[in-house]
Amino acid sequence: MAIYSKAQQVALWLAAVIFVADRASKYWIVEIYDLAEKGSVEILPFFNLTMVWNYGVSMGMLEATSDVGRYALIALTTAVALMVLFWLKKEQLKHNIIAYGMIIGGAIGNIWDRFDYGAVADFIHLHAAGYSFYVFNVADAAISLGVAILLWDALLSPQKKTT
Repeated sequence: MAIYSKAQQVALWLAAVIFVADRASKYWIVEIYDLAEKGSVEILPFFNLTMVWNYGVSMGMLEATSDVGRYALIALTTAVALMVLFWLKKEQLKHNIIAYGMIIGGAIGNIWDRFDYGAVADFIHLHAAGYSFYVFNVADAAISLGVAILLWDALLSPQKKTT
């Protein structure tokens, strides 16, 4: 008997694809394009590539600039990723399984950044009508979408009856 169902295996493959896409985009932005040197580059009237090093977690909260803080964030985010992996194993709903895969792939991408760069490389900057959204990356987008799917299920799905 397989450890993971077919749907859960698909979610793990999705996590791997997200991780590779995140790493490839960051490698290109940091190493090839050298966005840190350019700072910010307008691509479209509502989209810039803007280099931001995030030393914290979501939206820069819990900023950790020392090695102790960085490794504490690595430990914290690794624990969260392992918890999500545990939840994936127990999940039966396909949309939640996919959401967990997205979160796992994104989390591993950002954990890798903390080891590789000492901070998370963010570079996608959306803005419109005088409003500027947070700068993010592929991993962040996957995590956010995965969390949105889980929230949608928790808030809008019919309540499951327990006996």
